[in-house]
Amino acid sequence: MCKIGNVSVGIKRLDFASRRGKMVVFLTDGREVVVPLSLFPDIKHLSLKERGEWMVLDEQFFTFKHLSRVYSIEDLMRLA
Repeated sequence: MCKIGNVSVGIKRLDFASRRGKMVVFLTDGREVVVPLSLFPDIKHLSLKERGEWMVLDEQFFTFKHLSRVYSIEDLMRLA
């Protein structure tokens, strides 16, 4: 789990279908973080099908089958 202040939080799942042009990240503490895909150009250039091929690693990181880059929960929290 990631320690931010006094809160332990992890990534549960990602969603790209519910909000056009945005990525919704569901956290283990029940919060949802919504960020524009323009802040993640590598992800924005993936097709909708490729965006659906995401993986959460140790609740701290996420990546995609067609990307070599790994993003962290800290990357998200800096933008939220």
